[in-house]
Amino acid sequence: MSPDFENMPEIPTSPADSAESEASRLVTDQAVRAAGSPGVEDLEVKDAHVIFNTVWNDLEEEIGHENLRFTKELILLGGAPGSGKGTNSNFISKVRGLTCPPIIVSDLLNTPEAQRIKEAGGMVGDTEVVGILFRKLLEEDYRDGCILDGFPRTRVQVECLHLLVQKMNQLYREYHTTPLAINFRKPTVHAVVLFIDEKTSIERQLLRGRMIAEHNERVEREGDGKIIELRATDLDPIAAKSRYRVFKEKTWDALQSLKQIYHYHFIDADGSIDEVERKIRMELDYQSSLELDPETYDAVRGLPLATELGVHARQELVRRLDSYQLEHTELFHQVIHEIENKFIPIVQRHAIAGLSIINSEDHLFDNPLVLAMVIDVFAERGFRAVANINLAETPDHFDLQTGKITCKTKKIFRFQVRFEGSVIRRAGR
Repeated sequence: MSPDFENMPEIPTSPADSAESEASRLVTDQAVRAAGSPGVEDLEVKDAHVIFNTVWNDLEEEIGHENLRFTKELILLGGAPGSGKGTNSNFISKVRGLTCPPIIVSDLLNTPEAQRIKEAGGMVGDTEVVGILFRKLLEEDYRDGCILDGFPRTRVQVECLHLLVQKMNQLYREYHTTPLAINFRKPTVHAVVLFIDEKTSIERQLLRGRMIAEHNERVEREGDGKIIELRATDLDPIAAKSRYRVFKEKTWDALQSLKQIYHYHFIDADGSIDEVERKIRMELDYQSSLELDPETYDAVRGLPLATELGVHARQELVRRLDSYQLEHTELFHQVIHEIENKFIPIVQRHAIAGLSIINSEDHLFDNPLVLAMVIDVFAERGFRAVANINLAETPDHFDLQTGKITCKTKKIFRFQVRFEGSVIRRAGR
């Protein structure tokens, strides 16, 4: 398995680390500006409408209007170099239930010119990025949702994305009442921004570079494993700082602008992997009103949310128990006596497992109120009880002349009682 270099929140301290960290702090702004001086990508057309319309018209002419079937959910994953986009994209996929791999925009751009710009710490032009990306988004694997790692990075890309989402909404309205509606669902867009400061970014980039270099040397020496691409910026403090500055000067404003348009999630990624994952999970909790089609949401919104049921559950339990005592005193105490003398001994024998099953044919439980009392009494004592009614057919009479068997239906009440089982200490542990 290849090592994970994208998110390394805990940086070990060593003399070499300190020296490189100090070197990165001593890089002058003049050197940074020289390393990030304008390149070919700054000479292209910067009108988002021109770029978008060119790409869109080419796609429509090539595959046809009704085949412009884009993803339902777009998760825009952005962040500073070393913030952990690669590491956390897998976790985000799990949280959102996505089975397709993330689209890593930098991996899509492998032309010689794009490679030259990236190695210099710059960014590939918007026209090329938008064209390649839109074609990728049309692949069937991404129909239900996908993560875009590293997009958008410029204001022009933000505007092109906005125009794409508008087109997707137009297609949704156009096909909503047709047999093709399932292919043109209303899009949902989340922007997830991972942020770390400049010092942390430079340290992580350089640490990643050292780890990849050591890994590649070991592979070449032992002939076992796979060579991993080593970015030039991960070896040079000046280039690493330049890369962060490009992010702050060109990408940060673009990412900030997304909060005015889409669901925006700002994640402080300067912590352990577990801490960052916890923050991501909190931010990306499912919200049906934001993600379901409006008609679908209207159909289900009348049903209560599980979280709402739990808000006053304890107060409702207390109210019910008090009503049993006040309004059904004799029956309530009969139920308690039954639980104490017949249920609890069985539960105690299963104290290690944390699960006991009690069967009863007592006609006391024919009363639905009694079943409710049993469940509530166990709940008050900290157990989780479930009651089921099973019907069993048993032979009752056999007619010797006709051979007909008459059966009697027997009603069996089955109670499952769950609780936290006991932990046994093993010898020698």
